[in-house]
Amino acid sequence: MNFRMMTVAGLVLALAGCTTTSGVARNAVESRWLGKPAGIFFAQFGPPIADVETGDDTVYSWKGGYKTRKIPAEYEKTADGKRGKRISAARTEYLSCSVQLTVSSDYVIRSIRLVGDRKRPNGPSWCEEFLGGAKAE
Repeated sequence: MNFRMMTVAGLVLALAGCTTTSGVARNAVESRWLGKPAGIFFAQFGPPIADVETGDDTVYSWKGGYKTRKIPAEYEKTADGKRGKRISAARTEYLSCSVQLTVSSDYVIRSIRLVGDRKRPNGPSWCEEFLGGAKAE
């Protein structure tokens, strides 16, 4: 029984040490923050809400970037340039961003995963705009 437990523990530790960073950023957040110190991220955007140690790495959960955005109603344009039939009603968006940062023992961000984000049909998502510095169109 002890041998099995030690084997399982060794396997878990070996797998926990196998973090990979592809080096290819999939979005503006990754391109800005991969390889940077986590302290800079938390100093700029606030502390994490939770953390879990996994071997030599720590996975931090962070949420922030709260914003209320008013989206005006959209209307058709008529041939004479006047406002026609309403296409969509005015609405309010409540935006926030949630990410999980995997940070190595030397406090460098090894991966950053978008957990909660608001996608946009054209242009950057809210997390890319807020954390990645991408500009909205």
